[in-house]
Amino acid sequence: MLNIALPKGRLGEKVYAMFEAAGYECPAIRENSRKLIFENAEKGIRYFWVKPSDVSIYVERGAADVGVAGKDILLEYHPDVYELLDLNVGRCKMAVAAPRDFHDDGERTLRVATKFASIAADYYAGMGRDVDFIKLNGSIELAPILGLSDVIVDIVETGTTLRENNLEVVADILPISARMIANKASFKFKNRQLEEMLAKMKEQVK
Repeated sequence: MLNIALPKGRLGEKVYAMFEAAGYECPAIRENSRKLIFENAEKGIRYFWVKPSDVSIYVERGAADVGVAGKDILLEYHPDVYELLDLNVGRCKMAVAAPRDFHDDGERTLRVATKFASIAADYYAGMGRDVDFIKLNGSIELAPILGLSDVIVDIVETGTTLRENNLEVVADILPISARMIANKASFKFKNRQLEEMLAKMKEQVK
């Protein structure tokens, strides 16, 4: 049985459709229920829904053989997993955004609010700037509006939320998309199954 961790939400639904098209369907997952685990014994697969930021933990710890996680999660937390494939879905970017009237004079400490402290630190590391990182867990856009920070580092998809809050992107950091990842021990001991799945998933990437 292959255990597959899917991120809850729209991204997970898109990704499941790719697995389904690749021949790893599990009809029960399409039913309207509150269940979190779905099996197809005939295909030898078990899916379960988890919070997107937790997928890599389930895979790293071996509760899942395979999972799908955003590149942002992989770069922020550095889980000890194999990154197998860019699925080319869930595309967005990590960027620095600031109020439209913000001017960085480069003299004083730059206050940066973010959920992604590791990615932000890596980005600013080579700039020689004195930076104060403020770790937040939600509504990052509020920070510069209320004077908590000068800028934010966050995921930007359409930019609508930024515009509605009088913010704009001032620098792109890196592109992000969903990646298929595997547990290292699983990749060794279930190699034939996983290589076959990887080949079929590659055919689904557009």
